[in-house]
Amino acid sequence: MNRALQCQRRRPVTSTWLAALACSLVLLGCSSGPKRPQPADLGPNVVLQGVRTAWSLRTGPLPDAVQVAVVGNNVVVAASDGTVLSVDAATGRENWRVAAGVGLATGAGSDGRLAAAGSVTSELLVWESGRLLWRTRLSSQPYTAPLVAGDRVFVLGGDRSVTAFDGRTGRLLWTQQRTSEPLVLRQPGVLLAVGDTLVVGLSARLTGLSPDNGSVRWEAPLASPRGINDIERLVDLTAPVSRVSDVVCARAFQVSIGCVSTSRGSVLWTRPATGAGGLAGDEQAVFAAEADGTLVAWRRSDGERLWSTDRLRHRQLTGPLSLGRSVVVGDQQGLVHLLAREDGAPLNRLVTDGSGVAGTPVLAGNTLVVVTRSGGIFGFAPE
Repeated sequence: MNRALQCQRRRPVTSTWLAALACSLVLLGCSSGPKRPQPADLGPNVVLQGVRTAWSLRTGPLPDAVQVAVVGNNVVVAASDGTVLSVDAATGRENWRVAAGVGLATGAGSDGRLAAAGSVTSELLVWESGRLLWRTRLSSQPYTAPLVAGDRVFVLGGDRSVTAFDGRTGRLLWTQQRTSEPLVLRQPGVLLAVGDTLVVGLSARLTGLSPDNGSVRWEAPLASPRGINDIERLVDLTAPVSRVSDVVCARAFQVSIGCVSTSRGSVLWTRPATGAGGLAGDEQAVFAAEADGTLVAWRRSDGERLWSTDRLRHRQLTGPLSLGRSVVVGDQQGLVHLLAREDGAPLNRLVTDGSGVAGTPVLAGNTLVVVTRSGGIFGFAPE
């Protein structure tokens, strides 16, 4: 994944290219350095799995790492310019659309009744059916879409704080503040509910918290900080993750992937992996893209490598989506690739608006939904 990486210190925010991490935190890239590798040539598209464009919409520009909320047949999308909209993925019809009046720093979280997003001004905004219900100040700017569950809204802050609010009133319920390393990734982290446990990525650890009071139930390390400087020691866990029953598999940035039993709070296995984005999976396998665009499948039970393909190398891939007999991934040329889950062979290639696919494709009902950096929202359906 050769896209812009942004890191946050406890105070100043800086950014740099993955290919030039050693240059400086205050530069966007080196003034001189190796030429960026060219994306792999794809050749002609051979359609082995029929898919058609069912509908498309437009919204405001979207960040690369945007998160799209899926609730049944609906998706909720939050754009950088403050636009938030709910869409019926079966028809492409808008359920509602609002303007937050402030730039948004996260994707949307929703339970179908409430929708929430974090702003660039470190606020949490919550809507009900498109009507602003409440807003409140946060201790830091968030980068992860809020989790809306159990009439509560949970927020993972850029300072690695975890905060819970009453979904109806906005009343603060609790805050869990952990000691933080000097840098955190400025991209979505891990935040999900598994049974009665709130599962959060805190540095290199998958952590189980009580949703009632924020107390720590267990911690499972997927990697250990290493290196001699802050950049080399950065090992945040990245979204999306793959959950099957009580097993959650996640990526530690540029270090490893691994799976954790959330019922026992124990690590089942870890394997070295150099990517920056999240992963996907099913009952048999886990899928993720490495930093150079190589797509890899690992056996879910023990982490044994099943296959890899370099046909999408250097195409700056999104996180993958496991979808039936295919693995779906977008690239920064605006293409959506369907690959066979058994061996990575190409099944189809879909076209969006050419601005680059933003975030991981999602499935809502029977519709594959893809969003792009320029604000395109596309619904694809099987033929």
